[in-house]
Amino acid sequence: MNRVELHPGCGHETLRAWQADGPPAADRLVWPLFVTDRDDACEPIAAMPGQHRWGVGRLREALDGPVRNGLRAVLVFGVPGGAKDGRGSGADSPGSPAVRALAALREAYPGLLLIADVCLCAYTDHGHCGILQSDGTVDNEASVTRLAAVAAAYAAAGAHVVAPSDMMDNRVAAIRAALKTAGCGGTAILSYAAKFASCFYGPFRDAAQSRPAFGDRRAYQLPPAGRRLALRAVLRDVDEGADLVMVKPGGPYLDIVREVRDAVRVPVLAYQVSGEYAMLHHAAAAGAFDLRTAVLESLDGLHRAGAGAVITYFAPQALGWVR
Repeated sequence: MNRVELHPGCGHETLRAWQADGPPAADRLVWPLFVTDRDDACEPIAAMPGQHRWGVGRLREALDGPVRNGLRAVLVFGVPGGAKDGRGSGADSPGSPAVRALAALREAYPGLLLIADVCLCAYTDHGHCGILQSDGTVDNEASVTRLAAVAAAYAAAGAHVVAPSDMMDNRVAAIRAALKTAGCGGTAILSYAAKFASCFYGPFRDAAQSRPAFGDRRAYQLPPAGRRLALRAVLRDVDEGADLVMVKPGGPYLDIVREVRDAVRVPVLAYQVSGEYAMLHHAAAAGAFDLRTAVLESLDGLHRAGAGAVITYFAPQALGWVR
């Protein structure tokens, strides 16, 4: 049997706040941050108005204002611009944008909770989330070994939380073991446990430059109607040692957020994904509703369904609105 370990889930002030039940608040918002390996970059993302890919040298420009306004957590995505290979070798190299960003953020913002997305899709030449076999299917065991090494590297670089988004089987247990071996046993694991194969990820794949070169990800992400399978995945990941779990997307899956909240005793996060962000932005621009009112209502809905914290691209704006 797996030992139940509580320390990683309360090793940071923000994680401790997420352990408590309470109403929506500024400390329950997480901003996804795209970091490129071009140090001076500030590249607008066409499909996501107001969002950018940032270079490590301009992270303070991106974050100084939101942190002053109460931002407590970021989710870091590396967006490499160089050569890629079949095993995502660049994901944990010293020059990886994620590795460099985590180190820079840890130094610049000591109180900021740093969550590192762990996946291979942005670093592989085929754009899938794991290592592939010769027939183009995922090699789960090789993928899990590789992902565990990447997670340990991100923890060593400064991540307080590693967040595997790949949806490989049994990767949480492997990551927990790798963290301990690397001397990073206090790092928390936020599992993308209920991650559905959704069309709402479209703008993100442009932002992260991570579209699959062929096929799709339906063989390892959850089918949209797979409620029972999602609950099985969540319970398995908690049993393997996940300190927090996530439902993704958030808005179209409010029923799953509630069922997961009722089923587990760890914090549940919901990801208001890129497609949700884009829809709200474009609808407001077309005059369908007021953006502020609609965004805050959508966040209320996610919290009401059971999300202890929400990952949203609206975080910098919502911080001002909430306060």
